[in-house]
Amino acid sequence: MNTEIPTTLPVDYTKVDIIVEEIIDTVVSYMTGISREVIEEEINKAYHFARDAHEGQMRNSGDPYIIHPAEAAKIITTLRPDLVTIQSCFLHDVPEDTPVTVAEIEDVFGPDVAHIVSGMEKLSKVRYRGEERNIGSMRKMFIAMSEDLRLILVKFADRIHNMRTLEFHPDPEKRKRIALETLNIYVPIADRLGIFDFKEILETECFRILYPEDFKRITSELSDMKIEQDMFLTKATELLSMICPDNVKIYEISARIKSPYSIFKKMKRKGYEYVSEIYDLFALRIITESIANCYELLGLVHNQYAPSPKRFKDYIALPKPNGYQSLHTTVLGLLPEFRRLPTEIQIRTMTMHRQAEMGVAAHFDYKEKGSSTISRDVFWVQELKALIDKIEDGDFMGEMKTNVFDDRIFVFTPKGEVINLPRDSTPIDFAYAVHSQLGNHLAIAKVNSKVCPLDAVLHNGDRVEIVTDKNRRPSVTWLSFVKTSRAKEVIRSEINREQREILIIKGRMMLSEYLEKHYGKGLDKDMSILKHVDDRVLDTKGKEEILLQVGNLSRKPSVLVRSIMDALSPQHQKEYFPVIKKLELVETESKPIVAEPSSEDLIIWGQKNIPHRFAECCKPQHGDRVVGYATRFGVNIHKVSCTMIKKGSLDRLIPTNWSNIPQQSTKMRLEILVDNRIGVLRKISDIFYMMLINIEEISQKTEGENGALARLYLVVSVDEEDYYLYERLVERMKLGIPEFKEAQLVEII
Repeated sequence: MNTEIPTTLPVDYTKVDIIVEEIIDTVVSYMTGISREVIEEEINKAYHFARDAHEGQMRNSGDPYIIHPAEAAKIITTLRPDLVTIQSCFLHDVPEDTPVTVAEIEDVFGPDVAHIVSGMEKLSKVRYRGEERNIGSMRKMFIAMSEDLRLILVKFADRIHNMRTLEFHPDPEKRKRIALETLNIYVPIADRLGIFDFKEILETECFRILYPEDFKRITSELSDMKIEQDMFLTKATELLSMICPDNVKIYEISARIKSPYSIFKKMKRKGYEYVSEIYDLFALRIITESIANCYELLGLVHNQYAPSPKRFKDYIALPKPNGYQSLHTTVLGLLPEFRRLPTEIQIRTMTMHRQAEMGVAAHFDYKEKGSSTISRDVFWVQELKALIDKIEDGDFMGEMKTNVFDDRIFVFTPKGEVINLPRDSTPIDFAYAVHSQLGNHLAIAKVNSKVCPLDAVLHNGDRVEIVTDKNRRPSVTWLSFVKTSRAKEVIRSEINREQREILIIKGRMMLSEYLEKHYGKGLDKDMSILKHVDDRVLDTKGKEEILLQVGNLSRKPSVLVRSIMDALSPQHQKEYFPVIKKLELVETESKPIVAEPSSEDLIIWGQKNIPHRFAECCKPQHGDRVVGYATRFGVNIHKVSCTMIKKGSLDRLIPTNWSNIPQQSTKMRLEILVDNRIGVLRKISDIFYMMLINIEEISQKTEGENGALARLYLVVSVDEEDYYLYERLVERMKLGIPEFKEAQLVEII
């Protein structure tokens, strides 16, 4: 976003000089162990070096280019960073936009600054073009983050200033692309690192660019409500101050207003027309001295005002994975003459508040001359480091979303220890999170003292007990539903050693069926299609390794075939893929995932334009497997894996798919033998419902003495890539239906 100007024209740096002085004053205020002279010297050294390097370059706004790194450095001071981070912020564009090299920067500023600046140069090449399109770049970003979190802090500051000045960019399509990239990559990372302020700023700027009319409407309504809100907040603050006893130190009573983008999402989700309809538009916040004070104040508030029992959350006892701690309660009757809706109150200590606002950046530990380390290596970063080297490229973003960006749950061991897991985790994920051998010998899982299927979804607060058997071993079917990379890694290691030949046979069958269905030609005897994979020429043993990966679900047939096709010449494509069916003519990954899925792309019950809402509980994105759920307010769209719809009624599920992405499903014909007793068909139907398997046909005949047995014939529609679903289904029926005798997979249609 810079252009060249004649170097003979004088450039006015007055505005930038003022910004630099403000940066120095801010750093001096929090870096009290270092003299002002040292701080001035280090910051001015970086400023003048970058200014000289960018001489002659201008921003599209008409300002000298150096104003961008200076503004970014000012933004980052809100996180109270070290001098290395601030210097890196001034220098972050120098290697990319000027002749100065990283090596020259290292000679002047040292290896830490050079490492961050070099990482920034690499991150500048990262572009979000869909999850399967640029995995290498995404991997580089996460590797850089795990090596030094200061790098991503500099990137946040750089992105915030660029977003604030994005209107000067001449290309409207590129403005939208940058906003989408920010919303899909940087906002989730800021959220995961707990840097709330940066997350909200980035979200708001993206909202302004992607939805300008909605942004104007919501900000205008907020402005109109400001006087009334200020009156309520003033009175509420006075009331809460009166409740607080003299012996409890209160640092601050304030309010947090919901961000415009959060308001926008909630209005869409709930079908609200006006901002004033949102009851949790803002939250009152009490900041006190100690944890004991937090709970004491909570009791006093509840004694004074009726709490809503379902709206209480104790994030002190169970912190969020990003370190966030606070008590949240929602009360009724606070100043009813001003406000009839419930009011949320947050109670926390000053340390918790700093963590809530700054996240991981709250843990800088300053050293001599203002360098630092992050004094506490947060859980998320430890997990990130462990994940990166273990995840295959083919499922990199899927694993990152599950293990890094997804919401977390907290479950308990029988001894009351807390285990932190990704949402939708199973008892198997729990077992492997505790210890590898506990998972390897898992026989029975009990959730809240009741035996449950091994693929059951765990929920917040569940108490999980694992019963082991030294003769039990992991099953390959587990790989089709476990969530954590830890569980997948250990299970694959065990089954690859003990079931290698079976997995190769299974992998060959899965790949051949996929090729037969979509290209009209399965695997031949020599597996010719696997001759060239991953830029290597494979012998028989190499081909078996690929089939092993398919069989143990570390490589999907669809992804494998697509990578083979991309590497083949047009002539060889015709040889290996003689019949390319319509399914493969639809490109499903070239379109970026947008902030909100487009309603126009949905087909509900075979029809377009049926009124609906996207569920906030699972946040379906374009391309996710989805299902409709009928409510009295209309149709809610959920992911098929969403735990909320599994608690509802089977009659309310409505077939739903994306119009521009073909449904990849297949049909199975099953035969099930059971004792012919009242209610057995209901039990079977419940299992199919809980597993989100659609029954398309069903018939029955009785046999045995006096019709004691019933043989059921079913045709079901399933995801074509859920290759071990039949085995999971049989395990569920064995566990949950005493009348179950046997089952047989008759054919795949």
